[in-house]
Amino acid sequence: MSLTFSLAHLMGGIILLCAFLQLSQRRLAAMITLYQLEALILSVAALWQGYAQHEMALYLTGLITFALKAVLLPWGLREIVLRFNMVRAVETAMPMALSMILGLALIGVAVLVVLPTTMRSISLTREDLAIALSVVLLGLLLMIVRRNALAQIIGFLSMENGLVLAAVGMPGMPFVAEFSVALLVLLAFLVVGVFLLRIREHFDTLDLSGLEEIERRGR
Repeated sequence: MSLTFSLAHLMGGIILLCAFLQLSQRRLAAMITLYQLEALILSVAALWQGYAQHEMALYLTGLITFALKAVLLPWGLREIVLRFNMVRAVETAMPMALSMILGLALIGVAVLVVLPTTMRSISLTREDLAIALSVVLLGLLLMIVRRNALAQIIGFLSMENGLVLAAVGMPGMPFVAEFSVALLVLLAFLVVGVFLLRIREHFDTLDLSGLEEIERRGR
């Protein structure tokens, strides 16, 4: 059981580190690489939890996560970057150092919220939930501090990784729920991809600060 705990915590820690390091990146290529690593470790974590919990559904979750999030979505994101020639640094809404300090604060909040309220749960579930909530909050922060629409999509996808991490760490989570979340993310990604193409056609940029300026002028 100690090996199960150690490996689960190690993989959860790597996922959390990837989510945190995204706050320090200003180039989309680096953010996509970190997201892909995050998704790859998540798929391995799901497979490991399937072995530890003797749940065949978690093996399927791991395979779907690998195919969809570690391969298909990063490929789609890189295609968007190449098509739109988005090689410049992404504009941020606040200084990088401040966003990372806020990220550390959110991790502390997640630990303070989850651990005291799950005292009766097993240690693995409690700590996985704390890590998962931290990843969700860091993804939300990434969406807030980046002005580029594609960077905000990466933040949204990172948030969803946190939700899946919480699901695979909780025994008894139905596979239908996990599969539904994965399918919803894929559909959302396709819709947002079309939305980005329309923004690019009309405004020749994906920087949302320019859209905000147009909206203010319209008022």
